[in-house]
Amino acid sequence: MVMSERNARVAMFGGTFNPVHIAHLRAAVELREALSLDVIHMVPAHLPPHRSAPGVSSEDRLSMLKLALSDTPGLVADDREIHRDGPSWSLDTLRSLREQYGQKARLLMVLGRDAFLKLHEWHRPEALFDYAHILVIGRPESDEVQCQALETLVEARRVDSIDALMATPCGSVLDYDKTTAMAISATAIRQALASGHSVRYLMPPAVEAFIDQHGLYLDTSG
Repeated sequence: MVMSERNARVAMFGGTFNPVHIAHLRAAVELREALSLDVIHMVPAHLPPHRSAPGVSSEDRLSMLKLALSDTPGLVADDREIHRDGPSWSLDTLRSLREQYGQKARLLMVLGRDAFLKLHEWHRPEALFDYAHILVIGRPESDEVQCQALETLVEARRVDSIDALMATPCGSVLDYDKTTAMAISATAIRQALASGHSVRYLMPPAVEAFIDQHGLYLDTSG
């Protein structure tokens, strides 16, 4: 991939995408524009270490993501975790992306606020910053629990602007609350599908058609 004269700006946006929906997609589009990102790798987790295994196969979740992204510029459905054995550690994915784009690229890992609040429990969380910045999306909740272990991990790494984040290849944390807030969850979508309720306009039509064609999410056990 040929980038412009400046250093490449690349983001990893991971998740189970079970199924992918418009809140995922709109956030990715807005982040790419706001941060002038060259590419966002949307990476379905194969064996997510921080939650139960999805009831839908990795291949089906990847297929839905590819359909959702279609020809959207700068958004890529990335299958590298699906083809890697063992738990889908974000550290391994970031290391792989760093090798792909080089040491000078600005590499970001996008995290929703719920995931960020558990960052200190992740596999080797300090090492994540050796490869990437962390961009936290979503608005802080008024009752958000302040965790000392998390603060110890990130307090010296916080920056307050996109320019400050992009000044170095990795190592910082930025809170970014300007993506469009959408109260949409994959859990609620799965429950709606299992109950026979409409999910129209919660996902791209091609994803809805794929779910219907393959009989996915017909029960709540997934």
